[in-house]
Amino acid sequence: MNLFAGIDSGSWNTKAVVIDADGAVLGASVVRSGADLTVAAELAYARALEMAGFTRADVRAVWSTGFGRSSVPFANGTRTELDCHGRGAAFHVRGPFVVIDIGGQDAKVIRIDAQGHRLSHRMNRKCAAGTGSFLDEIALRLGIETAALDPLAAQSGEEFELSSFCTVFAGTELLTLIRAGRRPEDLAMAAYRSLMKRVIAMDVFEGRVVATGGVVAHHPTMVALLSETLHTPVIVPPHPQEMGAFGAALAARDGAESVGADPDARRDLPIAAPEGTAHDG
Repeated sequence: MNLFAGIDSGSWNTKAVVIDADGAVLGASVVRSGADLTVAAELAYARALEMAGFTRADVRAVWSTGFGRSSVPFANGTRTELDCHGRGAAFHVRGPFVVIDIGGQDAKVIRIDAQGHRLSHRMNRKCAAGTGSFLDEIALRLGIETAALDPLAAQSGEEFELSSFCTVFAGTELLTLIRAGRRPEDLAMAAYRSLMKRVIAMDVFEGRVVATGGVVAHHPTMVALLSETLHTPVIVPPHPQEMGAFGAALAARDGAESVGADPDARRDLPIAAPEGTAHDG
């Protein structure tokens, strides 16, 4: 078989994907990046190969992306996160559309044209308020695991908002609201609304929207809020948390010739609420 792999070395999590020549995902893995990005990449790749039932000798090419893409010594090439997330999304969804990627440490908005090419992008790197780290901080203040935040918010019965976009100030504000007797369920939902507003403030959204990243994969409340606010069904493709790694694997397969894939291989997808409880990165 002609197999290809992609490694997304993120600041919080490292993702690996193994695909066949048609772009079908045979194996995928997510591990904590930690202090040694190379070790994390090796582990994620080994687990993805194990799931696929193959060995390194079976893989023709491996490409890397992400914050630590230069720390993947066995990679045959590299691409930016913007290229890989756009490439991966364009494999599944016919353009034009806008990609919203919400990870553990940054958020990205990527515009894709009708041919699957990237037109422009915006990134949030200066503040964690639009990322998974914001949800981590809120969960910490509520005394729960981040994975428990979404089911908690589902029980919310009162609608209000956090006034601060800043993660540090929002945490302080949350303590004040807890002292005032606000229910944890309503505070959790308020956190999601704050995160959603931070993300949509990054750009003007028109037409179809595709969402990727760990926050989308493990927090379906965010998908619902984005869909409601943008007045359009937000599309969540398969393996949203591993989308960067998937795009890198497609780049390995295609030799990074262009963003996107054979239009016949694409398909439109409905809203999905992927399962899982891993961290947002």
